[in-house]
Amino acid sequence: MTTDGIEKEREIVVESDGPTTIGRYLLRQLYGAGAHHVFGVPGDYILRFYEEMERGPVRHVGTTREDTAAFAADGYARCKGLGALAITYGVGALNVVNAVAGAHAESSPVVVISGAPGIREQREDPLLHHRFGPYTFQREIFDRITCATTVLDDPVTAFRQIDRTLAAAQRERRPVYIELPRDMVMAPGQALPAVAEAGEGAGSDEAALEEAVAETLALLAESRSPVLIAGVELHRRGLQDALVDLVEHGRLPVAATLTGKSVIGERHPAYVGVYEGAMSSDHARAVVEQADLLLMLGVTLNDVDTGVYTARFDPHRLVRAAQGEVDIRFHRYPRVQLGDFVVALARKVAPRREPLPMLPAVGQAEVFPQAGRPMTIARLIDRLNTSLTPEMIVVCDVGDCLFAAIELRVRQRTEFLASAYYTTMGFAVPAALGAQVASPDRRALILVGDGAFQMTGTELSTHARLGLAPIVVVFNNAGYSTERYILDGPFNDIAAWNFHRLGEVFGPLRGYDAGTEEIFEAALQAAIAERACPSIINVHLSSTDPSPAMRRLSEHLSRRVG
Repeated sequence: MTTDGIEKEREIVVESDGPTTIGRYLLRQLYGAGAHHVFGVPGDYILRFYEEMERGPVRHVGTTREDTAAFAADGYARCKGLGALAITYGVGALNVVNAVAGAHAESSPVVVISGAPGIREQREDPLLHHRFGPYTFQREIFDRITCATTVLDDPVTAFRQIDRTLAAAQRERRPVYIELPRDMVMAPGQALPAVAEAGEGAGSDEAALEEAVAETLALLAESRSPVLIAGVELHRRGLQDALVDLVEHGRLPVAATLTGKSVIGERHPAYVGVYEGAMSSDHARAVVEQADLLLMLGVTLNDVDTGVYTARFDPHRLVRAAQGEVDIRFHRYPRVQLGDFVVALARKVAPRREPLPMLPAVGQAEVFPQAGRPMTIARLIDRLNTSLTPEMIVVCDVGDCLFAAIELRVRQRTEFLASAYYTTMGFAVPAALGAQVASPDRRALILVGDGAFQMTGTELSTHARLGLAPIVVVFNNAGYSTERYILDGPFNDIAAWNFHRLGEVFGPLRGYDAGTEEIFEAALQAAIAERACPSIINVHLSSTDPSPAMRRLSEHLSRRVG
């Protein structure tokens, strides 16, 4: 795949003999924090910042829309630890609200940089374009969906405010908002001594940590069939290595939640699959629900991860550690950080002698392809499972393709990205752009429904422009399939797109139309071999063909109703 436009850092950095400007300082701090790219769409209030960006090492990645820039920054942040986007005031900033709210819900540290009218303009001209009320309204909106906000309207404090806001994003693993008036971009700032923020650097209460670890180790020693359930907080706080240490030192079987999927490599011998209540595989349900002790690490108990509350968690046999506290059965240990708890457990846990439960091997029960056989979701996922390689990162949209992806077993950890909790449609194609820009040695396999693609699929043209070569598999079942299972009606129907012909519009792109297994097999092989541009496979599926996970949930709920 051609990634010259991404991999190469800028070789020329224009240095200034004068004082550091606010815009240049912001870019320098972003780069130092790992955000080497900024996604976005230009607009008049942000143009001066874009011009400053062109002089330094931070690269701008233009997108087709502002909201897709935010999704791309989200995907980038999940791979690099921090993502950033830059958009104009009003029409640009308000267009990213949904995606930024999703990043907040999914604990993804995204930096929103919004241009704004100049300080003097705001004071003297109440009728500037893009305005929708008092100039404070925009920041007030972002106050609700970020963990920190600032307006860089004072050169004396601007550098400190930038540092404070970026530190909050990294500490809280949440989005932040920086508003940059256009007449402040080139204003010289002043370096001030750093001031510690409330809660910054707070560690665990050592006594509480020691006691929580001791009680957990005692329960593990008594347990005959413990199981560890790993959640999304382990992803977001970079605790994958600590998790593997704990699993391997203790020889503990481990399941993941759907939002925590790929927190551990899914071909690891200790891995038992995704546990999501009634939506889980039979193997994962059997192992988790027969355990006499559940050690839940970084798990958020939302309706997605609990399979619409069909998961079985008995508080009498439960140890739950989240960021800031540990609950052991009916005891609560506050001020215990998740990372400290996991590391301490890994260091002290005694290995179990019982054999690990064996996860069924990846493979197809029947030969694929079969001549003339229509494609089904189950057969599609089975075939994709056998084609996954260590370089692939799977980026999945919402709907039945997300539930189908429960069966996928990615090879490397942190190689599955989805809006699995916030479940916003249109996440996958732009998020995959951010992920591939962040990790150009990875190749994205994008799973997306026809409805979600119609929302943000234009960003595939940016993949093509950058010479990326993702493989896009469109689950084309003629509408909003998940909603059909809730309440069907003509409102779930959408326009029929010829997805395989988008290369005529988007530029270099290989398109394939697949209704049968034979045609899909040929298309998949061709897409895997294509390394110079994106490939999109339009897979025709029946609107009455649910994923195995959706089918399991439906059967379970129907038995409960009956």
